[in-house]
Amino acid sequence: MTDLIGWLSGNIQGTPFIVLCLAAGLYFTIRTGLLQIRNIPDMLRQIVRGEKSASGISSFQSLMISLAGRVGTGNIAGVATAIAFGGPGAVFWMWMMAFLGSATSYIECTLGQIFKERDRDTGEYRGGPAFYIEKAYRHTRGRGFSQVYAIIFAIVSVIALSFFLPGVQANGISTSMEGAWGLPLWVPTVVVLVVLAVIIIGGVKTIANFASLVVPAMAIIYIIAAIALMVVNADQIVPVFSEIFSSAFGMNAVYGAIWGLAVQWGVKRGLYSNEAGQGTGPHSAAAAEVSHPAKQGFVQAFAVYVDTLFVCSATAFMILSTGMYRVYSDAVEDPSQILTEGPGGLADSVKVGPGFAQAGFDTMLPGVGASFIAFALLFFAFTTIIAYYYMAETNLTYLMRWVPNHTARRALVWVLRVLIMVAVLVGGLSTSTGTAWGLGDIGVGAMAWLNILAILVLQFPALKALKDYRQQKKAGLDPQFDPRKLGIENADFWIERAEKRAQRDGRSEEEVDATR
Repeated sequence: MTDLIGWLSGNIQGTPFIVLCLAAGLYFTIRTGLLQIRNIPDMLRQIVRGEKSASGISSFQSLMISLAGRVGTGNIAGVATAIAFGGPGAVFWMWMMAFLGSATSYIECTLGQIFKERDRDTGEYRGGPAFYIEKAYRHTRGRGFSQVYAIIFAIVSVIALSFFLPGVQANGISTSMEGAWGLPLWVPTVVVLVVLAVIIIGGVKTIANFASLVVPAMAIIYIIAAIALMVVNADQIVPVFSEIFSSAFGMNAVYGAIWGLAVQWGVKRGLYSNEAGQGTGPHSAAAAEVSHPAKQGFVQAFAVYVDTLFVCSATAFMILSTGMYRVYSDAVEDPSQILTEGPGGLADSVKVGPGFAQAGFDTMLPGVGASFIAFALLFFAFTTIIAYYYMAETNLTYLMRWVPNHTARRALVWVLRVLIMVAVLVGGLSTSTGTAWGLGDIGVGAMAWLNILAILVLQFPALKALKDYRQQKKAGLDPQFDPRKLGIENADFWIERAEKRAQRDGRSEEEVDATR
């Protein structure tokens, strides 16, 4: 089974996958006119000024749910794994994935907003790839294929988000606590299960409120700790960045032979961490209450920066500046294949993963590093599991539109809740970290393949929304979205909203157009 998982993971996230992610990010960067830099003021403004309602959460809450999903084990164990198997140069390619992926995230999350709808049972906003894949071209002859493709994505997402991916996060929690305090794996696993059950039963509002409290606090504390470590090791700042850039392009004498692995592992772990293009961000983006879809697209584009450029970079500096890492000549954790050992002389007993960061932080505060990273992983990974559940439930909601009975729909939701708890139990008790990561890579890769190919075809409504937003901002207006003026079909929620806005203002559509 381990060999099969490794084979599937390697093929799903092989060279074609790397090319697809980078090429899509570069293409969307060009098509959006360098949105990643040009619209940074809009990103920050919307985070602060976002609205909320009985049906939708605020832009800030949506960002926190998104970051809860993005900031997880990948930001600590994932960065360590990328360095171990791709060398320091993998960090550069994680940065590149963040920069290019920010534009990709804008496209997918704006599409999520454009084609969102209200849940018939709860009244909450729902949306995501399955919704926009079906709706974007529902009025064309290809509607049958679109619906089948959407159903496939929803099924793959439910499986990946409820079973494949939570196990990685649970494994990160239990193994880090085992390393820090010698706790048996079952102790933290049971605690996580109990708290998880309480929160997910509360629904999206409970999840949003929890994420809004925990995510900012844990990210700020973690980054401050990394800055403190940077100050202590200030003499290593230039050498670390020099090693990252030289290794990224094969110019480093030690890591030159594995620069191809630097690209592969940087992109793989970059996508696993920031999730740009994976199709997860649009779920929380669709839940936000905004006056224009582009607004939430900007917020989610900024989320990629927070995840990779801030949190992942903090972990990378912890590890590289202290020399607490080992790099392997092959993508297998085998002592006989060690290419180089960091100058910190990391003990062979430390496994690839959280242990690298724990050992690095320990150099600043001896005896504290293991506990600090264990606590950080607890909060990072736990909020990610919660976000996974929310996204899995959203895709299940899409599939349940063909289930007319309310009782049957509630029963399916409970099945999903049980499934994710089983995944947490299995992952938390697993002693095979490689198997957990392999399943996670399969889930991430399958979703990303389906979603990126979809948004390359469905990109035009998101690009029209961007142009419309910029035009309204240039005219000094607070952008309001009306899909009919842009020729966007099937955005039913926004059409209804525009009609109600015109009626509420007591104006005709022609008068509204004249004002715009």
